[in-house]
Amino acid sequence: MKLILASTSPYRRELLARLKLPFEVCSPEVDETPLPGEAPEQTAHRLAIAKAKSPAVDFPDALIIGSDQVATLDGQQLGKPHTHDNAVKQLSMMRGRSVIFHTALCLYNSRSGSIQSQVVPFEVHFRNLSDDRIERYLVKEQPYNCAGSAKSEGLGIALIEKMSGDDPNALIGLPLIALVTMLENEGLAVI
Repeated sequence: MKLILASTSPYRRELLARLKLPFEVCSPEVDETPLPGEAPEQTAHRLAIAKAKSPAVDFPDALIIGSDQVATLDGQQLGKPHTHDNAVKQLSMMRGRSVIFHTALCLYNSRSGSIQSQVVPFEVHFRNLSDDRIERYLVKEQPYNCAGSAKSEGLGIALIEKMSGDDPNALIGLPLIALVTMLENEGLAVI
């Protein structure tokens, strides 16, 4: 069976490559708008499943990986900022506070219809950042396509005071520990 990553994220592609398994990448066609009243972890979970199922018609005999991440501060969803001004607003709200990143993972077997899914939370406590420091970071890193406006795998690590969670890869966008278990459940041993 083919292994398909249903994501255009270069970060997820880099993470999956760590497993040294051959895989293809495709772009899932999914509307990422949260539903009214939907909890952040429910949004991430629903979207991960939708992303994994999206390309199934084109790959009828594959294991398809879908993932989505929603960052929350006091229960409020923080999406991708897309612009410098939005990133400044996000990081200003987050300074000296903790943000939960809910990263959902789905492995869909398009042959059998089997679905495995899980949400892996990861907590990040940000330093009490000055406006100057936020501006310098954004000019250097430009993390406008990252939920919460910070990339821990890059210069964003300097914004972070502490982190806690079961899988640091979840923070980057693909919970590899859970994925290895899911792949093995489908008979695909990583090692």
